[in-house]
Amino acid sequence: MAKKSAIDKELKKERLVKINFKRREELREVAKNGSFDEQQQAQKKLQLTRTKSYTRLRARCNSCGRPRGTYQKFGLCRICLREAVMRGDVPGVRKASW
Repeated sequence: MAKKSAIDKELKKERLVKINFKRREELREVAKNGSFDEQQQAQKKLQLTRTKSYTRLRARCNSCGRPRGTYQKFGLCRICLREAVMRGDVPGVRKASW
């Protein structure tokens, strides 16, 4: 189980990204149109902090909060996914044997 503070920090980042998503999209449009000169674009981008960027988010397991080995399709880490498959909670998935 991940530390509660790490999970809370990640949730806070998600909130910040959602709040600033529209502002970043507007900046991207301005950059594509080329209406501002390069100095003004750089100045606008510097005003946004890096923590509000989507790429800073970390995929975490919905069950235990583990940050690594997370499958996006299921929202679970490899360990929790294996346990869920063995219990039969994940439809259409079964243990491989060849």
